Amino acid sequence: MSAFIRKLRHRFYLIMLRVITGILPGSSHTAFVGPGSSRQLGQHIAHLTPRKVLIVTDKPLRDLGIAETAAAGLLEAGVDCAWFDGVLPDPTYEQVDAGLAVLKQENCDTLLAIGGGSVMDCAKVISACATSDQSPRDWVGMGKVKHELLPIYAIPTTAGTGSEATSGAVIKDAQTGEKVVLSGPGMMPRAVALDAALMAGLPPHITAATGMDALTHAIEAYIGVWERGARLDYGRISVKLVFEHLVNAYQNGDNAQAREGMAMAAYYGGMAINQVNVGNVHAIAHQIGGKYGIPHGLANALILPHVLEYCREEAQPRLAELALLIGAGESGEAEGQLAHKFIAAVRELRTQVGIPDRSDLIRREDHTALTDAAIAESIAYPVPRLLDEASVMDILGKISE
Repeated sequence: MSAFIRKLRHRFYLIMLRVITGILPGSSHTAFVGPGSSRQLGQHIAHLTPRKVLIVTDKPLRDLGIAETAAAGLLEAGVDCAWFDGVLPDPTYEQVDAGLAVLKQENCDTLLAIGGGSVMDCAKVISACATSDQSPRDWVGMGKVKHELLPIYAIPTTAGTGSEATSGAVIKDAQTGEKVVLSGPGMMPRAVALDAALMAGLPPHITAATGMDALTHAIEAYIGVWERGARLDYGRISVKLVFEHLVNAYQNGDNAQAREGMAMAAYYGGMAINQVNVGNVHAIAHQIGGKYGIPHGLANALILPHVLEYCREEAQPRLAELALLIGAGESGEAEGQLAHKFIAAVRELRTQVGIPDRSDLIRREDHTALTDAAIAESIAYPVPRLLDEASVMDILGKISE
């Protein structure tokens, strides 16, 4: 396909996104923030008198007692609850089916997700399946989940994906390894708790990867070409919070201020991409994550600086603004110089939190297939510069051992 045709298709996709989002109904959203906010959320849910709540989590969080601690407000209020702790990293359709079976068997009418992005995404799709006879495979794409869902609430235990603040979910096809996005207004959690105390025990390498995930969301929303909502404000807040708190959270997981700062960074990053979607970093990261099982935040961190270099000229004014925001340059410097300094700061931050430049999991013989899939995905994103074969092959070469 010629570059001209690809640009026309990209423009068409952006027009369709504007049309779809313009006709979709809005959704209400409440956030409880700070120490004890998970208990507040539980009490809030209890006041709504659900018949029975399905708590969706993963087995490690339940074994460690973190899930029970997060759900304390709900359990102490005497709300009838059932548990599904079968979510694994990169949830699959099969995990959704397993959770849906528990929901139906226990006659639940509300869901509470306690965990990272995988848990929240799985809970969202379970909720969608609970009120529809369609297959979730029919909802792949933007805004295709249009029916009414069971109420979803969320307590994130990592600070990265921002799924607690988005109306989308990522699901992996176990047979093909492909990661796909499902979205619709009903998938936005009705209320969330940003309780950083639950994140105190997060290992440094997970803190680093999820923090870079939040940064990626904020930057991609900020440099995108879709002017919608408060994406610039949310993006700025998230970027600033990551640069202020990620290193401290990585070096000292018990630093409550740093943990809360990162919880807010992830939340605002999620709010930003919920306005305008993600971009080229995700288009490539989804491929290497699906193919090799590389955690999403780590995949984003590997790719982010290279994509920023690729679109530096087109995104130069926005990158320059971000450089000034984090103190990487001074007012009066040329935009090009400021953009370069911001990208350098992203690289330095990545190094400070122990994330490598390359992965030995990425095989060069897979580069062509990965490239084709990334280009196909990227055309639906509001990016400042479309990916092409040469650029993706170059980026994959730089992050492969």
